[in-house]
Amino acid sequence: MSVARVTTLSVRSDKSFEDAVATGIARASKTLRGVSGAWVKEQKVEVTEGEITSFDVVIEVTFVLDD
Repeated sequence: MSVARVTTLSVRSDKSFEDAVATGIARASKTLRGVSGAWVKEQKVEVTEGEITSFDVVIEVTFVLDD
């Protein structure tokens, strides 16, 4: 039997939503063992003078706890 846990991350990128998610997963994987998936909970953009200046995501990262 496996037990999983979920942690919430807020990530910002100046490139894209995809880059923000990838950055969040990469960062989580440095500290958490057994990362098995993520759910994109929120997406938003920041706009300055009519231009998108950042892509923000809130993701919930799932990881399996060690036995």
